[in-house]
Amino acid sequence: MCGIVGAIAERNVVPILMEGLRRLEYRGYDSAGIAVRADDGHIQRIRSVGKVGELQHRLDTQPLVGRLGIAHTRWATHGIPAERNAHPHMSGERVAVVHNGIIENHADLRAELSAQGFSFTSETDTEVIAHLLAYHLGEGEDLLSAVRSSTSRMVGAYALAVACPDEAERLIVARLGSPLVIGIGVEENFIASDVFALLPVTQRFIFLEEGDIAEIRRGSVRVLDAQGNEVERPVRISQLTASTADKGPYRHYMLKEIFEQPAVIAETLEGRIYKGRLLEESFGHEAKRLLDAAKGVHIIACGTSYHAGLVARYWLEEVGVPCSVEVASEFRYRQVVVPKDTLFVTISQSGETADTLAALRESKKMGYLGSLCVCNVPESSLVRESDVAVMTRAGPEIGVASTKAFTTQLVALRLLALALARRHGMDREKEKTLVEELESLPRQVEVALSLSEAIEEMANAFAEKTHALFLGRGTFYPVAMEGALKLKEISYIHAEAYPAGELKHGPLALVDADMPVICALPNDPLLEKVLSNLQEVRARGGELFLFSDERIRINLDHYHSLTLADICPSTAPIVYTIPLQLLAYHTAVLKGTDVDQPRNLAKSVTVE
Repeated sequence: MCGIVGAIAERNVVPILMEGLRRLEYRGYDSAGIAVRADDGHIQRIRSVGKVGELQHRLDTQPLVGRLGIAHTRWATHGIPAERNAHPHMSGERVAVVHNGIIENHADLRAELSAQGFSFTSETDTEVIAHLLAYHLGEGEDLLSAVRSSTSRMVGAYALAVACPDEAERLIVARLGSPLVIGIGVEENFIASDVFALLPVTQRFIFLEEGDIAEIRRGSVRVLDAQGNEVERPVRISQLTASTADKGPYRHYMLKEIFEQPAVIAETLEGRIYKGRLLEESFGHEAKRLLDAAKGVHIIACGTSYHAGLVARYWLEEVGVPCSVEVASEFRYRQVVVPKDTLFVTISQSGETADTLAALRESKKMGYLGSLCVCNVPESSLVRESDVAVMTRAGPEIGVASTKAFTTQLVALRLLALALARRHGMDREKEKTLVEELESLPRQVEVALSLSEAIEEMANAFAEKTHALFLGRGTFYPVAMEGALKLKEISYIHAEAYPAGELKHGPLALVDADMPVICALPNDPLLEKVLSNLQEVRARGGELFLFSDERIRINLDHYHSLTLADICPSTAPIVYTIPLQLLAYHTAVLKGTDVDQPRNLAKSVTVE
């Protein structure tokens, strides 16, 4: 969740570090800081609470200059948002460190270091690392050795960047459980939490593996693995450019990403379907073996990705494939029964979600058939550690509230369902129909996006509300869950989702004229049952907001409705997601919230 940037060059690195921090703002944070080694050999540091803009304001009045530096955006875990808790942390003048992750044994280390005379000025676990490094430097170790000795004492997850005033020519970095990349320049090198931070200065990256420690110099990078052996990690060329992470003409990243969905859905399908057939070879050479042997699927994910998994469960079980879906943080801490030949499927936008990654690693000891991930970041840990990766090709998603990542996840999962349906009796004609429906999906999403202005008008009814209820049945229940999540994430309206058939089991007690009720009404076999449920809402004075298929008749006495045309049954959950995203967006704009960086939230949850 926090963001790290570092650089070593022959030029002043402060502008590079600050631009990197701005590009990491989407991850979520509450404070920011920067430290550089000045030419006089001292570490100079500035920290501030709030946005990166506040840190920039301080730099404008108190400029820093240095050719080696580290910077950080912090999302509070240990200790409140306060300047004393902001990174970088220092141990006197001896060392400066920035850190993502959580050090679980920090209390024991703090007590030990306090007894040795180290003074703590923050409540963070990171300051423990700074003093631990200083201790080992004081024992005569050089910076690289001190980092190795310190990390051997630490229990938990970390990505570290360390600078020392006595070391003008190198930065030391380490990672375990939290992502860290090295950007390769020409006689200058960089480090960051992800590639987006460094796209203005390089497209060449080294992705560190678990337990790696690296020495970064202007003209070289040396990597040691977890055993201390020098290793070569490949340099990869990113296909992203600096402009792909810009807002362009849109007011917010979220709106840009909502309107990118027709293009990224088409990109996700590109090369995977042809002449009415799924080209499952596009999943990779290992996929056929796993899919041939799979008798069931266990899906693990968090947040929005979990909702995508819930939709996929309906699709998979429709074709006879047993499927269970579970939140990753729950999976990790229970006794799991693994049916024979079960495929372990993870879903994550970033591929660095801590709980999902930990679940994948645990699954390798539990007797699963193998692992497949649905992910948006090719260089991520999840992709590297899974047997098969189905990439969503959504491009950078900067807005914290996921939009295009969700719909492209559904497209990828729909392709997976088709591949398994082949093995459970789906004939060529049925496959052709379903593939054609996928091919028409980008155009259907474009039509849904044309409702944006009408939805903006509808959002006026939500601006003063404090609660909302979303209803759905079948695949539209998880779609309702996603709609409720979007609304509460960015507008701060308390929103809940229920299966429409569960109204009488409690939620109906909440319904009154001040409780808007939102529902997608596709033309499917459950339509009449949902309409009956909505009659119950109207009988209690509830105000209905419906998104419906234009081919259906709605026999209700009062409601607000927008219609969609020619929606294909198999892809309808994807299309109906679009107006719910737009409703959340326009409501949040009316309420004046920070749409792209909602309070208390982070884009990538890289700590437990």
